Amino acid sequence: MLEAREVVGAYGAVEVVKGVSLTVRVGELVTLLGPNGAGKTTFLKMVVGLLPCRSGQITLNGDDIGGLSPPAILARKVALVPEGRQIFGPLTVLENLELGAYHRRKSPGARGAVAGDLARIYDLFPVLAERHAQPAGTLSGGEQQMVAIGRALMGRPDLLLLDEPSLGLAPKVVGTIMSTLRSLRAGGLTILLVEQNAKLALEIADRGYIMRTGAIVLDGSSAKLRENTELMRIYLGMS
Repeated sequence: MLEAREVVGAYGAVEVVKGVSLTVRVGELVTLLGPNGAGKTTFLKMVVGLLPCRSGQITLNGDDIGGLSPPAILARKVALVPEGRQIFGPLTVLENLELGAYHRRKSPGARGAVAGDLARIYDLFPVLAERHAQPAGTLSGGEQQMVAIGRALMGRPDLLLLDEPSLGLAPKVVGTIMSTLRSLRAGGLTILLVEQNAKLALEIADRGYIMRTGAIVLDGSSAKLRENTELMRIYLGMS
């Protein structure tokens, strides 16, 4: 579904992503791991059109998307759950979720479809149903992350990108988030998960890539990466 070939991304003269190549096949959950500053978030920004590729190519279902705008990529059913959640605090939970379906508002049967999708999000995260009329900014960090994921799912993506969804959350909430991602993957959704928590990410992912200083330094099945304890210690600091 997604393929990056020798992708280079930069801020001004500073190259942050340096020739990254990776693939995400239909129905897979792939994780992109690495320490802070590795270039993971910058790579996701290039996938969704927030940062242009300096060189290389990104394709979605075989089509080059490197020059497309973020709305055009969203229309191709790619959704991003950004680092830090970036929800609209003054708006209610319901309003935040409805914004995820904004680009679908003119499609036939949109009202009924959105209502059905809301029901699905509330099934995934029952606490959001309880707090649907509450300003999203008053929720806990974990609940806000659920809103961010739900908002992305309201766009009915074929490819879901997540940037550090476990960051700053309590272990119990992280477990809920990871369990939800496993369930979404089992339902056929294709997922690219950027994470620093390598242990948890590799427990739910099919395959993984390890990124360091802008480049992919290791990749393989999750099982193979977990077994390679010495390299995982070198690249990720895992004991």
